[in-house]
Amino acid sequence: MGRAVDGWLLASVMRTPARAADLEAAGWTGLIAIARAEQMIGTLAARLQGVAVPAQVARILDDARTSAAQGQIAATWEAEVARRVLSHVGERLILLKGTAFAVAGLRAGLGRSIGDLDILVPKNALARVEAALLDAGWEWVKPDPYDDAYYRTWMHELPPLIHRDRDRMIDVHHTILPPTARITPDPVALLADAVEIAPGMFALSPLDMLVHAAAHLFADGDLAGGMRNLWDVHCLIEECGTDGLEERARHHGLEREVARAVRLATALYGKEGSVGGIDRIYLFRLTARDGWGRATRPVTRMAFYIRSHWLRMPPGLLARHLWTKWRGGGAGPSSG
Repeated sequence: MGRAVDGWLLASVMRTPARAADLEAAGWTGLIAIARAEQMIGTLAARLQGVAVPAQVARILDDARTSAAQGQIAATWEAEVARRVLSHVGERLILLKGTAFAVAGLRAGLGRSIGDLDILVPKNALARVEAALLDAGWEWVKPDPYDDAYYRTWMHELPPLIHRDRDRMIDVHHTILPPTARITPDPVALLADAVEIAPGMFALSPLDMLVHAAAHLFADGDLAGGMRNLWDVHCLIEECGTDGLEERARHHGLEREVARAVRLATALYGKEGSVGGIDRIYLFRLTARDGWGRATRPVTRMAFYIRSHWLRMPPGLLARHLWTKWRGGGAGPSSG
């Protein structure tokens, strides 16, 4: 395709599947490797459904579709189990991220890889929900007292739990950004406007789904998984539209992040065109893969990693947290 292989190869084929016809063996190797690394192989397989591809590639894509379908069945069952547990304590099951897309039948869920079960509950219900989950067979993933205290004091979720029999993790959120972050979305509005997507199962409103995706990428994380998250944004915009999005983003204090998410999703997967300013740096980080799917551009990656911690907590707390983790030899809690 006339350029060094990086994440733009995946973006190009996701935007226009017919471009896959131009790929030779090395191009297919790069495309599949990058899609796997970005956890988008199932999404790519769904996008290439019906497109003529080499026989060996067809087998890989068929396997990816089957794996994604099985993963979504398991994720949906996990959501149903959580729904039953929460019903005993009088709380709704509000799904976040991939499981919400899959259960709602949204385009963003087609072929999407789903890991942990992410849910949202009111902050004043955390203790009851936690007790119910523990009673139903979930256990703590992080037994370290410092990590446990850190999550409970400073994070937007409980410490992660894993079910002792099914080996499936659940992340229980009470908002979508850490309370220490410079931006504080409105969790009451998120909960109030949740919509039922299946009997007894709810999700954020489409506008709040877009706001959440932007918050996770640009106000909290280091852009890891950014190509997948921006595909979510692209699909949500195409399927649900953006009427009222600017106002909703402003309500949550995330208008800048949402605007950037829309621009970058369009640059990667929508209309082809030039991007300018700092958006170029974001795209340089987002597409940092080589033809074997390996991470590249380490300086840029490190800069965004440092930025993610800077956004997540004020300098004094950050210094204390990093010092504590360094002394203990730990890597620190993730952002969820």
